[in-house]
Amino acid sequence: MRGEEQLAGRGVALLRARNLAARVQGGLERLYQLDRVADVEDFVLGAAAGEREALLVRQARDGALELGVRLPELEGEAGLDVLCQIIEGVSHFVYVVERARARREATQLELEVQAEVDKWVVLAASISAFDAQRSAALRARLYDQVAFAYEAETELGERYRVANDAAHRFVRRLEREYVEPGRFRGLRGELLHFFHVGQEEKLRLGRAA
Repeated sequence: MRGEEQLAGRGVALLRARNLAARVQGGLERLYQLDRVADVEDFVLGAAAGEREALLVRQARDGALELGVRLPELEGEAGLDVLCQIIEGVSHFVYVVERARARREATQLELEVQAEVDKWVVLAASISAFDAQRSAALRARLYDQVAFAYEAETELGERYRVANDAAHRFVRRLEREYVEPGRFRGLRGELLHFFHVGQEEKLRLGRAA
C-alpha cells in the first residue's frame, strides 16, 4: 500500500509540473506573439532521481522532429532551482518549435541565452509591484548566486557561463532603460525583439549592456 501511495504522489507531482509547464508556455507565447503549434504538457517526461531538465530532440526518418521535455517533479513548495528548471525546459521547447515552424536553425548557445532571459521574464511576472529594486534582487539570485554543474574549461561549462553573462547584462540594461522608468510597453517590445533574433544579435545585445 505504501508503494502505491508513493507512486500516486509522484503522479500528482508530475501532473503539477505539467500544469506549470503549460502556464509558462502560454505566458511566453503571449509575450512573444507566437501561434500555438504543440502543447508542451503532451511532451513532458518525468526526470529520474538526480536528473535535471533537458530538451530531447531527434529527427525522424521523414524529417519530422521528435521532442521530449524532461522536467523535475513539482512537490510541495518548490524551490527556485526546480522552478527555474521547469521554465528552462519550456523555454527550450517553445524556442525549438517556433524555429522549426519558421524553418530557422537554432544553436545550443542561442537556446541557453534565451532560457536564461526567460527565467527572469517568468519569475518577474509573478512578483507584485515589480520595480527596479525587486528586479535587481531577482537578477542577483538568477545570475550572481549560481553554481555551474560543469567546469569552465569544458564546452558545456563555457556555454552556460557565456549564456549566464549575456542574459545578466541584457537584463541589467532592461532594468535601467525600462523597469526603473516604468516603460513596460517598451520592455515588452525589447523582449519580443530579443526572442526573434539569432545567436549573434542576442550576444551583441548582451555585450551592449
